[in-house]
Amino acid sequence: MARRVTISTFNFHYCLVEADGEWEQIIRKIEHHLEHKINQALPDEPDLIILPECCDMPSGLSGERLREYYRQRGDRILNLLAGIAEKHRCYIAYPSIRTMDDGSWRNSVRLINRSGKVIGTYNKNHPVIIEMEDDKVLCGSDATIMECDFGRVACAICFDLNFNPLRQKYAELQPELILFPSMFHGSFMQQYWAYSCRAFFVGAIAGGLPSSIVSPVGEIVASTSSYFDFITETVNLDCAVVHLDGNRQRLSAMKQKYGKKVNISDPGYLGSVLVSSESDAFTSEDLVREFGLERLDDYLARSLSYHQDHHYIEA
Repeated sequence: MARRVTISTFNFHYCLVEADGEWEQIIRKIEHHLEHKINQALPDEPDLIILPECCDMPSGLSGERLREYYRQRGDRILNLLAGIAEKHRCYIAYPSIRTMDDGSWRNSVRLINRSGKVIGTYNKNHPVIIEMEDDKVLCGSDATIMECDFGRVACAICFDLNFNPLRQKYAELQPELILFPSMFHGSFMQQYWAYSCRAFFVGAIAGGLPSSIVSPVGEIVASTSSYFDFITETVNLDCAVVHLDGNRQRLSAMKQKYGKKVNISDPGYLGSVLVSSESDAFTSEDLVREFGLERLDDYLARSLSYHQDHHYIEA
C-alpha cells in the first residue's frame, strides 16, 4: 500500500553569537534560532524533520570556547527538540557535537520520535582530520538502522559520503531513508548513495548549499531554492527498483490494469525505474509478484551467475 512520509529538511546558516557573550544569552539565542527555523516547516505537518550537521553550533566561537559552549549547553537543545517532536507528533533528527562521560567527543545524529524519546544514535564514522586532531572527535564504527513507524532510517554525516564501507553496509541493511546532515554537499555522490542503497536520500546541508530529497533511482524529488532555506515534500516508501530488461511488457501490463494506482518513475539513461504503489489495496511487493517483475538486485545477481557460467579464460 502507499506508504507516504512527509519530510522537512533545511540548509540554514549557523546562528551568529557574540564571542565573549554570557553562556545563557548564547544558548537562548541558539534555541530561538532553531525554533524559528523549525516553525517555518510545522504548518506542513511533517512526519520527519532533518536539521543540518552540528545544527546548534554557534558561529563566532572556536577552540576551547566552543567546547565550553557544548558543556554549558548540555541537553538543553535536545530537550527543546524533544518537546517540539512530542507536541507536533513528528520525528526530529538532531545532529550535534556530544561530550561523553569519559571526556571524549562525538559528532552524532540522535533521532527523536513522536513521543519526544531518542530512539537511536548514529556517530559519524569518518570525521575529517581536523575534527580528530583539533576537536578530539572520535570515530563511530556502526551502521545504525533506526526503526520508525513509517520505515527504516539510516544516517551518514558529511565526510562519511566519501567512504565505500559504510555505504556497502547500508546497501546490505536496506534502509528506506538515508539522512545526510552535512557541511558539504557531496554532488552526484548523493544520487549514487540513493541508487546503490535503493533508498530515498535526504540532505540537510548547512550554510546555504541546496538540501534535496533524492529518490532510489537518483532523481531529485525536491530541493531548497535560492529564496527559501527549507522544503517539505511527501515521498512514497512503498516502492521497488526494477531494471527495464525483461520487464517492459510486464510494466506496460501493470499500468494498463491499474492506471494511476501505480507510478513508474524513469530517471532516464539508467535502465532502471522506480515502481510505486499509489493504492491502499496492494503493495509494491504485490505488484512484483503479480506481474513477475524482476527487481534490479535480482537481475544483477542473475547476470553475475551467467557470467560465472559462461566466462572463458583468456590466453
